[in-house]
Order: sequence, then structure tokens, then C-alpha cells
Amino acid sequence: MIIIAIHVAAGCIIHPDDAVLAVKANVAGIIVSNHGGRQLDTCMSTIEALADIMQAVRPLNTNMEIYMDGGIRRGTDILKAISLGAKAVCIGRPVLRGLSADGEKGVKHVLDILKKEFKLAMMLCGCQTVNELDKSLLHTTTLTSKL
Repeated sequence: MIIIAIHVAAGCIIHPDDAVLAVKANVAGIIVSNHGGRQLDTCMSTIEALADIMQAVRPLNTNMEIYMDGGIRRGTDILKAISLGAKAVCIGRPVLRGLSADGEKGVKHVLDILKKEFKLAMMLCGCQTVNELDKSLLHTTTLTSKL
């Protein structure tokens, strides 16, 4: 008998209750994403959802990998997501814009810009490694005060 382990990440999670269900289902990870859900004026952004999801998931599973997809436009967006607890971010629109403007060279240019912005943001926060990033670097009061 051959046993194959498959690691599954639950995607398009935007509500903490869904994240808790994913933890209880023993998924390997969660992808916080609203897949264009910001097309409505008052929908929650993925960075806002990430903060709530981290708060709901961490007491249940401190090792679950949580990724964020959507809304990444600058290196500071990456810094915010990782500081809130994301393992990594998924980047779509900026990469596609680079691709449409200049093919592979355009994608490389976009990723180079994001990398430089991220490194600068880390430096300005006094952090030398990604492991030093945490939510104490962010002012998060406004995340919960939008009504």
C-alpha cells in the first residue's frame, strides 16, 4: 500500500469563522482572499480580514501557514501583511501589468521594485530580517474602526 500525503490550503477565506472551520478540517494552510470582492464600496479588504483571521486562528493552531492574496501594490503592503502574521503574499495585478507592458522583463522590473520597497520599509522599521516583523510595528486601530 502506498500512502500519499497531500497538503491542502483552503482559499478565498475572508471571514474568521471560515478560517476556524478550515483549522478544524486540518488543512495545511489558509489563503486570505476576496478575489475582487473590493468591487463593492464597503467590502472588507484582505489586509483587514487578515488581522481578524490571525486573531481567530492562532489560539487554535500556531503552526498553520496563512497567506494573503489581493491588494498588494507596494512593498509596504507586503510588510504590513507579514507583520500581521502572513507567511507570504500572492501578487497578481502588478505582475500582470508588468507582463502586459514589457513581457518577462516587465515582470522582473515590477518584482525588483516591490523587493526594493519592501527592503526599504524593513530598514525604516529597524528590522534586518523578516522574523523581526510583527504587528507591534503597525498602528492597527483603524482596521477595526471603519463603519
